[in-house]
Amino acid sequence: MEIELKLALDARHATRLRRHPLLAGIKPSGRVLHSVYYDTPDFALMRHAIAFRLRRLGYHWVQTLKAEAPAVGALSSRPEWEMPVAGSAPDLAILPAEALELLRGIGTARLAPVFVTEFRRTTWRLQGAGGAAELALDQGTIRAGTAERPISEVEIELLDGAPEALFDWALGLLEHLSLRVEPRSKAERGYFLCGAAQPAPVRAGRPDLRAGQPAAQAWQEIVRSALSQLVANVPGFLEQADDIEYLHQLRIALRRLRGAAALGDGVGKARPAWAAGLAAVMQDLNPARDWDVFVAETLPSVRPVLGDPPLCESFLSGVGTTAARAREQAQACIAAPDFTRLVLSIGRDLQAAREAGAPVEDWARRILGRRWKNLRRQCRRLDELDAAGRHRLRIAAKKLRYAADALEGLYGKRARSFLKRLAELQDRLGRANDAVVADRLLQEVHRRDAEAAYDAGRISGALRERSGQHHAEDEAAWRRMTAVNKFW
Repeated sequence: MEIELKLALDARHATRLRRHPLLAGIKPSGRVLHSVYYDTPDFALMRHAIAFRLRRLGYHWVQTLKAEAPAVGALSSRPEWEMPVAGSAPDLAILPAEALELLRGIGTARLAPVFVTEFRRTTWRLQGAGGAAELALDQGTIRAGTAERPISEVEIELLDGAPEALFDWALGLLEHLSLRVEPRSKAERGYFLCGAAQPAPVRAGRPDLRAGQPAAQAWQEIVRSALSQLVANVPGFLEQADDIEYLHQLRIALRRLRGAAALGDGVGKARPAWAAGLAAVMQDLNPARDWDVFVAETLPSVRPVLGDPPLCESFLSGVGTTAARAREQAQACIAAPDFTRLVLSIGRDLQAAREAGAPVEDWARRILGRRWKNLRRQCRRLDELDAAGRHRLRIAAKKLRYAADALEGLYGKRARSFLKRLAELQDRLGRANDAVVADRLLQEVHRRDAEAAYDAGRISGALRERSGQHHAEDEAAWRRMTAVNKFW
């Protein structure tokens, strides 16, 4: 089993790493590694989350098969089988039985090279009270045909001890070095490069909850699932920020983590120190998401009712410029050492043992009951609520929704009707809130010039006119919500 922690390093900062106090007095060793990755013509290995390569070490070749696994807080744990081969061609016959079992049903007779990695690896052996590890600096390229992309990353592989030590060393590196979250293996990036797969935003997965499971373990699984979603969307947001879904999914993952942090007291876990960091990151991302919603949803929905004249160039360029600036600031937040430190802190916290505590069913019943009671209280006299009251109602619905989604796996099909109606209510409330946010954003554009101010006023008026209809839809959605049975 390979257990390692991977972080991206700006290639210009490699010298800083070599001079890092953590590596003082440790003699490094270096070598060039040339690896050829193989797959079938239809990329069957990739589809089964398997990476298979031959790596040249001096005059010899080593064959490696890995079962890919998602990174959690930059930490990946995956089965790996490595052995020397006679020659430079794959030899599947020498793989152990458990590795061959992974290949069952895959047409391995058609294996062929699909991409190559070539990089210089410089390694240092780390030794501490928590164990031993190898720190590697990899710098080079991934090549697929004429396409290539750079490699510049730090890997810390556990040799002995507990995984917590990897996080401690990584956090130590961050004291003097800027590192970014990089959950993708070289194999995954190679498949993107050769066109076998396309990067895409990662939606929330279902935590691995089981009946009778201790509540403390269930809490860890909920945090782990949300953290996996968070780190999985980081590269896409930094490299493809124009795809607004990456930022959307990042914020969903942050909300899931914030919700999980609030649930910790139910399993004897004090509010984690990293909870405050989540709130700070969310605050930094909010403006970019607000502008994304305005540009992609609110503005197109209101444009048909505006009539003539069309929106002026000054207004549109003002919106575009402000949205782009907010997006750049959000990217800077995610690329910053503070965000990396936050991810590592959560990942380290997940390694700590938890007391068994009460069964997960009892814990889930208390959580869902408390949040349902709060939602009902916020919905009293729904038709009389002002903007602040509707905002509190939306937050209450959102908190119940994230808790219910996280715990759905315990209840199966009987949760579906309730979740469907809850999602509908939250969406309705969210649209009304989008109009409130849009009105605030329009104030920024309003100041550009008279033409832009005129268009901003027209849009604000159209949104206010539509708000009454939203309120009626909210009430109908709440009636449908109360008509279904609770599932817990």
